[in-house]
Amino acid sequence: MRKVELSRRTAETEITVALDLDGRGVCSCRTGVGFFDHMLDQLARHSLIDMRVEAKGDLHIDDHHTVEDVGILLGKALAGALGDKAGIRRYGSCLLPMDEALVRAALDLSGRPFLVWNLPLDTPKIGNFDTELVREFFTAFAMNAGMTLHLERLAGINSHHVTEAAFKAVARALRDAVEPDPRAGGAVPSTKGTLA
Repeated sequence: MRKVELSRRTAETEITVALDLDGRGVCSCRTGVGFFDHMLDQLARHSLIDMRVEAKGDLHIDDHHTVEDVGILLGKALAGALGDKAGIRRYGSCLLPMDEALVRAALDLSGRPFLVWNLPLDTPKIGNFDTELVREFFTAFAMNAGMTLHLERLAGINSHHVTEAAFKAVARALRDAVEPDPRAGGAVPSTKGTLA
């Protein structure tokens, strides 16, 4: 089915996420964090993964718990929607320009979580959004999806542009990686026979 809906409740956040890997990139994301919602919209739109995120968090403290916990649940949802990963392409990469920014994303839906982060952001905030939360999101997302993810800023001085390019690059890489491979015959793309 390649669809999943998950919920998670802690003392800090209450989140529901639904994903459809075979969607059209429709996003309904309401986290209470405006810039983050904008980035999730980019992630859905450019991956063609339909995504619904409803989050209530302790925003009176800051945005950290909400952003990180959404990353955790989105990662778990992606892993759940992929199942045993039979027949997918597994790998994806994208070199994405946005104005002066240029970001490279490469990922492997290997079941072995890892994040290589070479995406410095030169300002502490984008509007009211703490830029350090960009790394927190991608760390939580990659670790819980079982994804190896490399992100690298090759050019860029505007933190908004660099961040948006990163979300779009990951989205395009995901689009390739989750696609069914018509030549694979439904096989798991690993010589081990499993990506669990």
